[in-house]
Amino acid sequence: MPIILAIESSCDETSAAVLSGQNVLSNIIANQNIHSEYGGVVPELASREHQKNIVPVVDKALKDADIDKNEIDAVAFTRGPGLMGALLVGVSFAKSFAQALNIPLIEVNHMEAHVLAHFIKEQSRPDFPDFPFLCLTVSGGHTQIVKVTNHLEMEVLGKTLDDAAGEAFDKSGLLLGLSYPAGPVIDKLAKSGDPQRFEFPIPKIQGLNFSFSGFKTAVLYFLQSQVKNNPDFIKENLNDLCASIQFSIVRILMGKLKRAAKETGIKTITIAGGVSANSELRRQLTIVGEKNRWKTFIPKVEYTTDNAAMIGIAGYYKYLKKDFCSLDLKADPKLRIL
Repeated sequence: MPIILAIESSCDETSAAVLSGQNVLSNIIANQNIHSEYGGVVPELASREHQKNIVPVVDKALKDADIDKNEIDAVAFTRGPGLMGALLVGVSFAKSFAQALNIPLIEVNHMEAHVLAHFIKEQSRPDFPDFPFLCLTVSGGHTQIVKVTNHLEMEVLGKTLDDAAGEAFDKSGLLLGLSYPAGPVIDKLAKSGDPQRFEFPIPKIQGLNFSFSGFKTAVLYFLQSQVKNNPDFIKENLNDLCASIQFSIVRILMGKLKRAAKETGIKTITIAGGVSANSELRRQLTIVGEKNRWKTFIPKVEYTTDNAAMIGIAGYYKYLKKDFCSLDLKADPKLRIL
């Protein structure tokens, strides 16, 4: 089995992992808490934090995996999409590491890697999705429905036309006075709230595409009108607001996913990305899956957010095909699934 060192630095997590085939030997993630005071990721700060973290994160990944650097067969790295400055740190390190050891370099599409995280071997889940399958990939920067024909062949059937679902969570949370990132906080508070208490509009977008900009505006106007009449409205109704906002966002996502399954006839359905850690989305996928007789796959929470293990599994399948790249390859912040 090839031993692959994987590097992820697309946004605000610096991560390194070591994989032996489909088995994860280590998966180290350094978070950047510095962005919380700004209400979102600051690109320049992110790149600086990556520069601080990359060497110690890789060193710990190798030590935890009990692997010497000379045992590494290839280096996989995130080429894009992501923040240019953040990507450059990971790309530059990967190139230097591969060149120093004279081993192959493997470029990975960050969004494809989220999908392929389902093929990491886990004792608790012995089987993998059957091809073809659909994957709802949802994060702070992306929302897509992807048709997956094989490990290296994917097609985007629908995507957001503006904001991503994760951004809708975070921006709504900001309006509620919650700290960044607000998605996990909303999920936690929603457990004690009534999801039917407040109703928010469902965007009417053609086909399998999404839109969340109008949803965010609706939340803003609703809160402004309520707070005008009662300054303590948000504080008095916080749990119900979180539950209602979360319910609405998940309803939008599941509505499009059900349509995609119906139009394609595909009954193997998966979710991926940071928002796939949301408990309501997981619950609804299970409920809808049972009702429609889907075979559903939900990733482990540790593989939902940005992490190098998913880069490593994507790199593994490219390694088998000897799909290597040159040292001249550049980071691509707008890289798309072809």
